[in-house]
Parts: sequence; C-alpha cells; structure tokens
Amino acid sequence: MDTSSSQKNSKLKAQQDESEESVTEEIIEIEDLPKKRPFTQTPKTKVKLPRTIQVLLAKNREDQDPTNWWLSEKLDGVRCYWNGKSFMSRLSNEYSAPSFFTAGLPDSVSLDGELWLGRKMFQECVSIAKCHDNGKHDMTRWHRMKYMIFDSPSLDMPFEERMEFLKDLISSCNNPYIELVEQKICKGEEHLLDELDRVEELGGEGLMLRKPKSYYENRRSDTLLKVKTFCDAEAVVIGYEKGKGKNTGLVGALKVRNKDGIEFKIGSGLNDQERARPPKIGTTVTYKFQELSKDGKPRFPTYLRERTDTNL
Repeated sequence: MDTSSSQKNSKLKAQQDESEESVTEEIIEIEDLPKKRPFTQTPKTKVKLPRTIQVLLAKNREDQDPTNWWLSEKLDGVRCYWNGKSFMSRLSNEYSAPSFFTAGLPDSVSLDGELWLGRKMFQECVSIAKCHDNGKHDMTRWHRMKYMIFDSPSLDMPFEERMEFLKDLISSCNNPYIELVEQKICKGEEHLLDELDRVEELGGEGLMLRKPKSYYENRRSDTLLKVKTFCDAEAVVIGYEKGKGKNTGLVGALKVRNKDGIEFKIGSGLNDQERARPPKIGTTVTYKFQELSKDGKPRFPTYLRERTDTNL
C-alpha cells in the first residue's frame, strides 16, 4: 500500500459508545425462509422476537483486514427498529409513523434500520421522526422519508441468509418507503479507502464493515465495525458560554461532560439556529474531534448533532 493510503488508514478511528439497555423477549413462531426460498412458503421454526431490544452496535475499526467483509455506507439518520407493530428508538420511544409508511411491514419479524432523508439532513430527519399524528404536525413530511433496513434481530441465521430473507420480504411489502441498505464485498484496504473517499465527498458520514457469515448480536460486537476519518463521542450538556462578536446574544459554546467525567467546551459546528436554541441542559450530544490530549480532553471538538436514542 502507498504512503497516502497509509496516512489515510491512520486516521480511521472512532469512539465506542458504552451505553447498555435491557432486553425483554418473547418466543413466537414465524415463517423461517431460508436463502432464496420464496417468501410465500411456510416451514416454521421458533425464534426470538424482542419487544424491546439492545440493537447490534459497532466497534471502531483498527487493524482488521477488510477483505471479503461486507461494506456499506454509514447512514446519518435516526436509528430505529420495527418490533412487529411500530417503530421504536433504542430507548423504547415510539416513532408515530403514518400507516402509508408502515404498510406491508411484517408483524412476526423485527427489523433494524434507520429513518433517513439523505446525507447532511439529520436534524430535519429527527424533526419528522418526532412528529405525532395528533393534528398538530404535518404528517405528509413522512413522504420524504425512507426506512433503510440493514438487518433483522429476530432471524437466527448468518448475515448472508438474513439479507436474502430481507430482499424477499421487502419485495413482498410493495412499499416505496422501505429499502434494503446496499451491501458489497470489500476487495481490500485500497477498495475500502476509495469507498470512504467517495462517500465523504458526497457528504456521507463513513462506512460500515460486516463480518461474513456473522449472526446478529444484541450488544456491541467486533462483527460490525465503523470506518471514519475522525473520532466521535458523546457528552452531556451541563451549561452554556455566552457568545461574543457576531454571536453576541447567542450561545458561544456548549459546556459538556463526557462519560469519563471530563468537562470541556464545544463551540465549533453550531449553526445560528442551534446557537439561538441550543440543546437543553441534560441533553446528550455527539461531537467529533482529532485526538485526546494528555489530560484526556478532546482536541478541536466540533458539534455534530443532538442524540435522541441514547443516554450517558
């Protein structure tokens, strides 16, 4: 590998989110459709369909050879799973999607995916996801959304077979708002870095690597890896710093505390709207940074977004 590729590879780091969530499960019967079997066939087996789950979470990619791993774009959307009845967040909060959006989704298979509007549209995506069908919100905004499926927690089979199952399932749904995240085989380190460059140039967040023939795990696992050119982490807002100059009368920086109890400020990355109406105290936010200093503080922290699916 050439020097430029080595330099790129050295930047690929990510912080691990250590949040834990409880799991409540029930045993039901579903149609177990092996690879390439038509969706209408009915051999049955018992599998676990969680009511509330801890989703499969990714670890940071360090020196893992990506050759022959499954490669996909890391979507900058709202993580949610389908529990057979409704869309839920990782904190068990329901997303009140309209019936046209959920039409055809199965009642006997759980799905893991993201609500997605497009690259660099996370905040608007969150705004739509929080809409409630109570007459106060414009539910037609959901027409712009997609549910991008990347797995099924309730299928006890290798990843490749789960993907074949989901292809048949989505085809049978006949729902234009439901899509399967594209997966491709990674040909090696150079291919990985080329794909990372391509996605980031388009405004994407990064890539995901999935271990071949891996099973779904309700925890953070090294079978799923994040690939980015910067580190990111979460912190809780504990206060604000007044703005100066062009930011007079607005928030100049967020005062935050990370999971290790270290306090610091995040000033970069906030737009005018966020400075006027910043995340509330107690809110968890995601930020990116270059590296940690000797005292454990992130260098050059930049605000990315408010987190609605996890607590520190």
